[in-house]
Parts: sequence; C-alpha cells; structure tokens
Amino acid sequence: MSSKRILTLTLAMVVALFATLGFAAENAKTSKSTAKKASSASEDKTPKAPRITIVEPIKDFGTVPKGDKIDWAFLIKNTGNADLQILAARPSCGCTVADFDKVVKPGETGKVTAHVDTTAFTGPIQKTVTLETNDPNTPTSNLNIHAVVKPFVEAYPAGFVRYSLVQGDAETQSFTLWSEEEEPFAITSVDVPGDYIKVTYNKVEKPEEIVQAGRQGQNQYRVNVTVGGPTAPIGPLADKIRFKTNSKHQPEYLVSVTGLVRPSIRVDPTAINFGEVAPTDAAATRTVTLQTMDMKAPNNFSVTKAESSTSLVTAEVMPSGTPGGYQVNLKVAKNAQPGDINGTVKIYTTDKINPVITLPISGTIKAPAAPSLK
Repeated sequence: MSSKRILTLTLAMVVALFATLGFAAENAKTSKSTAKKASSASEDKTPKAPRITIVEPIKDFGTVPKGDKIDWAFLIKNTGNADLQILAARPSCGCTVADFDKVVKPGETGKVTAHVDTTAFTGPIQKTVTLETNDPNTPTSNLNIHAVVKPFVEAYPAGFVRYSLVQGDAETQSFTLWSEEEEPFAITSVDVPGDYIKVTYNKVEKPEEIVQAGRQGQNQYRVNVTVGGPTAPIGPLADKIRFKTNSKHQPEYLVSVTGLVRPSIRVDPTAINFGEVAPTDAAATRTVTLQTMDMKAPNNFSVTKAESSTSLVTAEVMPSGTPGGYQVNLKVAKNAQPGDINGTVKIYTTDKINPVITLPISGTIKAPAAPSLK
C-alpha cells in the first residue's frame, strides 16, 4: 500500500473519531438539560408547605419568688416555603397567652408570649402552651415554662380563710405569717376590701407559739381575721386581704377570703303579684313565708305584725308551725273595686338586722263573673 493511501485512511479515521466524540458530548449535554428540566418540573409539582421550628421549646426560670409574674416570648421560626399560620395558642391551667403572631412568613420568625402568675403556686411548676398550626407535618406543638416557686412569705396552716355566716354574725380565724428572708421580717400595713373584714396581728413572742416553718430565728406574726357583722354583703364572698411586708423578694402577701353570708331571714316570695283576679277567686290569696336563719335560738324570732299600704289587700300574720317560722296571708278585699293594685306590705319582726321587711304588691282586680242563668 502506498504512503499516500495510508495517509488518506489515517485522516478518515481521525475525522470519524472526532465525529463520534462530538456526538457523545451533544448527547450528554442534551441528557443533562432534559434531566434539569425534569427536576425543575418535579419541583414545580411539589406542593409548598410551612414548617414550624421552635427555637427554644422549654424555658426554665429556675427558682423564682412566690408572687412573681413570669413573662416569656417563645420564638417560632418558619423554615418552610409557605405562610405558617398559628391557628390557636391554648394555655394550660395557671398560664395565659398574652398575644401571638398569627402569620409567620417563610424564613421569618414570630413570637408567642406566655404569662404565668406564681401567686397560687409553691414548688416545681410546669406550664404548657399548645400551638395549633397549618404545618401538615406538625399540626400541634408544645411550649413549656418550668420554674421552682419559693415562698419567702407564707402562712401557717394556710394562706386563706373560709366562712359560712348568717348576716349579722361574725367569726374569727387565725394563722401565722412566717418568712425565709435573712433581714428581720415585719408587716408594714394591711389592706382590707371592706369594713366587714377586720385584721389584727401581733409579733409571736412565746417560743411555744412559734411554728416550725421559715428561717430559724426569723420574726413570725399571729394574724386574726374577723369576718361578718351587719355590713357584710349577703351572698357569696370572694375577696383578698393584702399584707404589705418588708420582704425584698415578696413584698406583698395575699390572703383569700371566701364563703357565704346568708340573710338573717329567709323570705319567700320577695314580691307578690296577684295577676288578674276577682275578689271571690281562689287565686285572690297569696302567702309569704318567713323563716329565721338563727338555728341556735330560732324561738327568739317572731313576726309581730304586717301592714298593707293599700286598702285593696289585707294582711294577716300566723305561725307556720316550725320553730322561728311565720306566714303572712295576703288577700284581696271582698269589697275591692275593679282596678290595678300597686302597693307594699310591711312585715315587722324581732330580727336585729331586718326589723322591717317591705315587699311590693301588684295585680289587677276584675269584676266578678256574672252568675249563669239556667
């Protein structure tokens, strides 16, 4: 074979080789582009969603004085690619949520602010706020506040008083205030919610009266709380006595006063309505019952008389048959003419708190039905 032909074959082989390499590179480029487009299309088809990330889900405050108000803002980060919606923030007992960001944008951080009042707690506490969000993977999350509540001023045997009284009566209960402070403890002032609560206190001097609580050698105070008397409001009682002290950790101590003050006389009904009646109707009579609440000496109570302010109604007093019980019978006068009844009945008793009870009377008198003719 001539050298010229060999050269020609060699050039042909080189051209073929470069053509093959170029085709392979083009195929690789095309495949890469196709894969990229497929990946991009796949990403476009993936739904966007928020993702909640709590920066610090547990906040431990360590030891705090009783009565401290704990406030903490939990940081909520959205690490997803759609808006994070906080649908609800539900606190556990003893914890409240002051406010929270309802929407957190992708990549941004929101806040949930929780508040705990330690006045009613002693010892270790754990308060939880449960978040409800639109995160499909984590629809609920918990935020936790931990603390150890230490009383620096406390009462023995208890920091509350409970009563059940009849109006006019009074009752006294006592407790001892002690302290954990290093400085000599002292009560500086006392605020009461009304004149029906009276408070006196004295420093405990006798060793046998010192309770085994608080810092050894610290001052203690014996406190007497008297509730009741003629000015005590009738009904459920729920108030607080505020003790101001020189304690640097717990300068104010609250004592709850709860209970019930019952009226000295039970009266039923407290208003009389005859409706529309004729003097001869059976419904033209109404009865008011009175019962003393003095169960110790019910026979000391009596109803002396009853007076109607209108001549259309008469009043009569008689014992009910039970100790301390009476009834007042009210009747439409037989000669009462048609018209409206507007008046009162005054019932006079021997009760010191309620010597006179005044009840409203109302109704309408109609003409008697005409006798039927047969």
